[in-house]
Amino acid sequence: MKTFGWSFAITAVALVVAFLYGGIEALILCAILGVLEISLSFDNAVVNARILEKMSAFWQKMFLTVGILIAVVGMRVAFPLLIVGVTANLNPVQAIQLALEKGDIHTEGSYAYLLHEAHPQIAAFGGVFLLMLFLDFMFEERDIHWLKWLEKPLAFIGRLHGAAMVIALLILVASAAMVRPGKEIDVLIAGILGMVTYMLVNGLGDLFDVDGDGDSDADYIDAEAAKIAKKSNKGVGKAVGKAAFMLFLYLEVIDASFSFDGVIGAFAITSDPIIIALGLGLIGAIFVRSLTVFLVREGTLDDFEYLDHGAHWAIGALSIILLLTISIEVNEVITGIIGVVFIGAAFLSSIVRNKRAAAELKVGQLTS
Repeated sequence: MKTFGWSFAITAVALVVAFLYGGIEALILCAILGVLEISLSFDNAVVNARILEKMSAFWQKMFLTVGILIAVVGMRVAFPLLIVGVTANLNPVQAIQLALEKGDIHTEGSYAYLLHEAHPQIAAFGGVFLLMLFLDFMFEERDIHWLKWLEKPLAFIGRLHGAAMVIALLILVASAAMVRPGKEIDVLIAGILGMVTYMLVNGLGDLFDVDGDGDSDADYIDAEAAKIAKKSNKGVGKAVGKAAFMLFLYLEVIDASFSFDGVIGAFAITSDPIIIALGLGLIGAIFVRSLTVFLVREGTLDDFEYLDHGAHWAIGALSIILLLTISIEVNEVITGIIGVVFIGAAFLSSIVRNKRAAAELKVGQLTS
């Protein structure tokens, strides 16, 4: 309850507000959207946790405060308004007025319709960004493999310089070829922008060494954490200053990319922006952050070492699904189930691995 208390409290408030706003129907829709967002975001929480654990206490609080504002207001409210405003050439006031009209997704000129029309570009941007994240993880040489029969060949392919970019571009071109006539160039541009965004943010991370190896960001290690580290081993390598800011930026961009499928999918359930903000934002986004904090505090990723792999396989699946939705409809429930299956399988595999390691250690102690 220490970690999830606020999430339960805010969920209760969001459901009450939804009921007061639109009655029992609004309450049910709000709850459905909250469950949808949480089910889609297990992989998001795992990836966020691995990044968040490298940050100092101050920047972790920034993620839980400013980051929540960005997730709720920025991605669940402002982002759809911006897309509709640009698509329909509307100013912010007109976009808000259109959103509050709650037009049906099949009604031409409605808020939901315009956002749905922009889906191919949004899916291309988010899909390519997440695909690059997946490929970079899989192409990296590492000692631990989960699905060895797949991950070892991928690591071998990763030795080819620029392999991730080449594969992502080929998949993007294939996705653009399947889109309805007239949208091909828009999809290609959006996908390339997604790739550029990933490379830019990732490059800034490398510049400030946010990967935690202690090279470039050594001068920014928190002084207070360093003092604590002398008494205990905690606090070593926590990024602060410019390094932490770039890490925070990287984290927010990744977090935003995970939101694309949920934001677009929500309009298949309701076109009411208030219900979407309450369900996806106040319930979904808050729970994802609580889960992220839980994983960091409990050291779950270190205890269950395949979770990283499972999360990135879920990311890879999500990226492909996003790119497929450029030309075909894919139910969001399928996306959520795939993510949960990968995370669950990785968790169970980690338990088996830990038990086997403990048994081997016990045998080694007995024989010695």
